[in-house]
Amino acid sequence: MRAVLQHSIGGPDVLSVEQVPRPEPLPTEVRVKVHAAGINPVDWKTRAGAGMADVLGRPPFILGWDVSGTVDKVGFGVTTLREGDEVYGMPWFPRAAGGYAEYVTEPARQFARKPSSISHEQAAAVPLAALTAWQALVDTAHIQPGQRVLIHAAAGGVGHLAVQFAQHLGAHVIGTARATSHHWLTTLGADELIDYTTTRFEHTATDIDVVIDLVGDHHDNTSTRSLQVLRPGGLLVAIPAGVSPELATAAQTKGIHATPFLVEPDAPALTTIATLIDSGTVTVEIEEVFPLEKAAQAHTRGESNHTHGKLVLHVTS
Repeated sequence: MRAVLQHSIGGPDVLSVEQVPRPEPLPTEVRVKVHAAGINPVDWKTRAGAGMADVLGRPPFILGWDVSGTVDKVGFGVTTLREGDEVYGMPWFPRAAGGYAEYVTEPARQFARKPSSISHEQAAAVPLAALTAWQALVDTAHIQPGQRVLIHAAAGGVGHLAVQFAQHLGAHVIGTARATSHHWLTTLGADELIDYTTTRFEHTATDIDVVIDLVGDHHDNTSTRSLQVLRPGGLLVAIPAGVSPELATAAQTKGIHATPFLVEPDAPALTTIATLIDSGTVTVEIEEVFPLEKAAQAHTRGESNHTHGKLVLHVTS
């Protein structure tokens, strides 16, 4: 089968399409013919030696955790899926899943049935981003109707889904994004928007219950500045960079909770998310679809940090 391998840590040019053996499913696993694979920031961070590089170990390895495709073979003991089922998922994360390939083998119960109303390319854009947003809002923050939620990088892959989930949960949604994305984010359910290129969000946002921080302190001290807008007892969910000792001390001084976060495989949540997509409650935005052979160009595009939604690899028809 074709797969995108990297034999060394480095820039996008280390990615190359090669022929590798097709995997066989172990008991309780299924093999999925991958139609499309989602691309996420953790992918290019891992490629460059950060992200999940320590988990994957030394190259060579195959990147990618988001997949949408068709069950091709079923291992012994699998009762939840059959050959021919269309599925999507984020298997094995943060261990290697090998999503940038024509076939993957993964535990059957880490997959959910693909939303029937969208394409494989759209479905492949969903799992990691949607599960990050869903688990942060529902399982970590326990969002309640009427709460004020501030979402940084609201126009990104995770952010635009977090806006929709927070709105669905009844929150008052405030987002930071460039002005060019404001109209679109309003249609997704954002109640207030702040152009971070012209306005300091801490000068505008007040009495926030929960901050979903998809930026981190590496960019203009976004996490630390977020403490200024949270009410006492509020929660900062620091997703990309976690909570440094300095940030933890600052939060504790202000009576604010700050927690790191890492997404997990979650088929039941993906089933719920598929229902929200099929009902029209949630939509997924794709910036661009690349052929598998152009994975390096896709990484270069992603690293610009100005995508409008998600990037996807088309793997096979």
